[in-house]
Amino acid sequence: MKLTKKSHACIRLEKDGRTLVIDPGMFSEEDSALGADAVLVTHEHPDHFDENRLRAGLESNPAAEIWTLRSVADKISAAFPGRVHTVGHGDTFSAAGFDVQVHGELHAVIHPDIPRITNIGFLVDGALFHPGDALTVPEQPVDTLMLPVMAPWNKISEVIDYVREIKPRRAFDIHDALLTDLARPIYDRQIGALGGTDHGRLTPGDSTEL
Repeated sequence: MKLTKKSHACIRLEKDGRTLVIDPGMFSEEDSALGADAVLVTHEHPDHFDENRLRAGLESNPAAEIWTLRSVADKISAAFPGRVHTVGHGDTFSAAGFDVQVHGELHAVIHPDIPRITNIGFLVDGALFHPGDALTVPEQPVDTLMLPVMAPWNKISEVIDYVREIKPRRAFDIHDALLTDLARPIYDRQIGALGGTDHGRLTPGDSTEL
């Protein structure tokens, strides 16, 4: 499986000539969903769900389908009848040849005065986990963790403890569009030294084999 990092929280996975895209949002490239055979969306916030990017992806491939939670599905299902699938915690499905398990139910707390929305994470091929905007811990081992390193809802101590709890073989940064180049060495050093796993990051557009 080939992992390609796109900007912010978006990633592309390729296997056997097929492509799965997760969270093509407003901070990711405009063509981030183009060529996808399947798209997964963790929640409704615009940095994870951008309707224009999804529409471009589905219009570029008439066979492409979307799997997401109800709050997103309700916004786009009418435009793509039969191609948008609603899933939730505990569901399993196959998308573009990838086996996917759904974990989690709620977005992380931003502030007690802000109502929490729903959020789901995706475990792909029993190996790679993308949690969206939450620190969800799947009920089974994770080989590769897509790690949300910087957000209005987290701090670095929580990020480090999340890595420690998941205990992945490796972790790659996502949710990093708000992290400046000045701060990156601090995050790299502290997560790498304290997380207890192989921690790295990919520049948008870079790929690695999993």
